[in-house]
Amino acid sequence: MKDFIFFPEPLISTTPKSAGLAFDDVYVMTSDGVRINGWYVPAPPTADGSTVTLLWFHGNAGNLSDRVHQLRQLHDRLGVDIFMIDYREYGRSEGEVSEAGTYLDAEAALASVRGRPGGSTRRIVYYGQSLGSAVAVELARRSPPDGLILEAPFLSIQAMAKAVVPLLPVGALVSTKYDSLSKIGAIHVPLLILHGDQDEVVPYAQGRRLFAAANEPKRFFTIVGAHHNDTYVTGGSAYFDALRTFLASLQ
Repeated sequence: MKDFIFFPEPLISTTPKSAGLAFDDVYVMTSDGVRINGWYVPAPPTADGSTVTLLWFHGNAGNLSDRVHQLRQLHDRLGVDIFMIDYREYGRSEGEVSEAGTYLDAEAALASVRGRPGGSTRRIVYYGQSLGSAVAVELARRSPPDGLILEAPFLSIQAMAKAVVPLLPVGALVSTKYDSLSKIGAIHVPLLILHGDQDEVVPYAQGRRLFAAANEPKRFFTIVGAHHNDTYVTGGSAYFDALRTFLASLQ
């Protein structure tokens, strides 16, 4: 069933350089010996020397290069460092993707961020999109961040299977769980969930239900008119204001 969940693309078609961004092309080793690739894009230093790093886990299709335009928007509008990784088998990352593997990839990415200069004043915020929301939830359960942002999150793979093919018992056949609903109650950090109310991939109701199960402090932002892959474009200034306000609340 792996081919119904993960859609890795090995070809890196562009980099942050094409968007005018300076970046570090980073390779980190996971605890099980897999070499994964990521991009670290620094922001201008703040007056007090503090740093916010957005640790970004993308969705289940493509690779880093498909997120360059959004990367530029997040960098320019939020003024934060951004570290985004490709899971194993995606882009230039090695290995074969699996649920357990993505969790190890996330742990390696976090270790890389913590190992950068300025670790004592660095606030780390996990940002998970779609499939990446489940990766971010698991990492937050294992290693609580300063804040957690989930965009278009789903409850579990089983819940998604029921939503896509409700009359077939495919949920019972899927060994991949990504069960965020059962984990969210164990997380006690500030949370922001964003979800497009026209999402054609992950039902908006799943984002609302996950939010209801989460602990305070929490915020929910409805991206009016947004589908699954146009959130930051359709959301416009209001979308980035929601992110900026949340990050400011962590100080």
